[in-house]
Amino acid sequence: METLKKEETKTNKQTPIKISGAEAIIHCLLAEGANLVYGYPGGAIMPIYDELYKFQDKLTHILTRHEQGATHAAQGYARVTGDVGVAMATSGPGATNLVTGLADAQIDSTPMVCITGQVTRHLLGSDAFQETDIIGISTPVTKWNYQITRAEEIPEIMAKAFYIARSGRPGPVLVDITKNAQFEELDFFYEPCKKVRSYNPVPKPNKKAIEAAAELINSAKKPYIVFGQGVILGKAEEQLKSVVEKAGIPAAWTILGLSAMDTDHPLNVGMVGMHGNYGPNLLTNECDVLIAIGMRFDDRVTGDLDTYAKQAKVIHFDIDPAEIDKNVKTDVAVLGNARETLDLLLPLLNENRHEAWHNEFKKKYEIEFDAVIKNDIHPTKEGLTMGEVMEEINIASENKAVIVSDVGQHQMFACRYAKFKQTKSNITSGGLGTMGFALPAAIGAKMGAMDREVVAIIGDGGYQMTIQELGTIFQNKTPVKIVVLNNDHLGMVRQWQELFFDSRYASTVMVNPDFVKIAEGYHIKSTRVKERKDLKAAVEEMMASKDAFFLEVCVEKEDNVFPMIPSGASVSDVRLK
Repeated sequence: METLKKEETKTNKQTPIKISGAEAIIHCLLAEGANLVYGYPGGAIMPIYDELYKFQDKLTHILTRHEQGATHAAQGYARVTGDVGVAMATSGPGATNLVTGLADAQIDSTPMVCITGQVTRHLLGSDAFQETDIIGISTPVTKWNYQITRAEEIPEIMAKAFYIARSGRPGPVLVDITKNAQFEELDFFYEPCKKVRSYNPVPKPNKKAIEAAAELINSAKKPYIVFGQGVILGKAEEQLKSVVEKAGIPAAWTILGLSAMDTDHPLNVGMVGMHGNYGPNLLTNECDVLIAIGMRFDDRVTGDLDTYAKQAKVIHFDIDPAEIDKNVKTDVAVLGNARETLDLLLPLLNENRHEAWHNEFKKKYEIEFDAVIKNDIHPTKEGLTMGEVMEEINIASENKAVIVSDVGQHQMFACRYAKFKQTKSNITSGGLGTMGFALPAAIGAKMGAMDREVVAIIGDGGYQMTIQELGTIFQNKTPVKIVVLNNDHLGMVRQWQELFFDSRYASTVMVNPDFVKIAEGYHIKSTRVKERKDLKAAVEEMMASKDAFFLEVCVEKEDNVFPMIPSGASVSDVRLK
């Protein structure tokens, strides 16, 4: 089977070849370097799957157990590698099952290309078997989408799809391909896309804005940085570190910004947000210059906007003009890739230390440690806590693991207590908050980083939403480590019910199956821990395993995650209990 090599596409010296549309899809994927695809076959995409079979020595397809699992696996792969993740599904329910993953990738800026089959062109709009208007459905949750109805469209549209997905602020793209277009032949020639009319993915930095930002920072007495995933997506980790160290600015992270800076760096002061650290939240309303880098002022970070950082001058570094002034009024907006804009900012900054300001964060940390942290990671009560489980994982992994967390209390404990030395180490569903994300995302993350340990941290509720992906782990012998923190409740909802609904636990108590037996049914080595004396050895056994490993830890049923900013409250109203 003739294959167009990726390097040939760069020279533009191809000779067109006569192939089917289905085969053209495979050539497009290979030309873009996408040699790993997650998906689930069906009638409307069967021609492409037939070509996948023929090209299996060059392109690996991972059969997930559900199409949603395919999208989350593609997300995990994309987040840990920085490359575009690829997922495939058939028409109708196969396509609609991708929507949650598309929405998750859209709000978390994850580069992904989803390919769906569709009924034959002449049946469009006829309510044919398994026909769904996936273009109309996915429009609000994709960066771009397109329906191919003729084979000759395939090279140009696929090239455009990958370019849009990975450029600027990344995001998901969906390409829907009618069955006739898969069967039709075309003269195939592939040219990577380098530009799209009216699409400017990376704004050119404005030097005057950068100079104005530097002037504000240099004159500040209490400057404060909050950095998000834009630092990671822009490959600006070293630039952030240089700015922080030169200007002596305390820096806090959003949950998607976690791991962009070493967690033990002396100027890394912790996490902002609803369950962030006490000082970083409280002192947001005491800084005089707030520097936001690659973050979008999400409501879980800001709380009540009417009281958020009103005393501060706000500098916003972002690649997306739509984020400027969307939630928080900006005094200086610096558009562009964070790597480029921070490089331009660095020589304009004065060296500083701001020791008195740093001491304010240290004092607040001591308060939080005594009130919360020591009880989370070194508890004296009988029951196990999620915080101490994370601490044992940190020790056993030497802070080198990729942590993939699901959504709920365990997510907040994971983000608060996981420690990292390497970027792209924290993978979670941030903006959409998708329960069921972690297990398939961990599969993708491990396949994208086989040289690293990947640990999924999951609650008993979210685990059961995608538990079928244990089959994907078993079939592919993917050596992920799975930790279920089981409190027999939908923990985060239960916490809110306790605090704000007089402990009326409406539909949050879970009667769970035997998770260990289920994992063993998939031939995954498993163990359960109920007592503190067994935790350390179990974690060490898990981390030492060369194969997939399932660990269930039975934790306190009514253990809450603090600090906490009540929904809609000011960051100044952060609670320690």
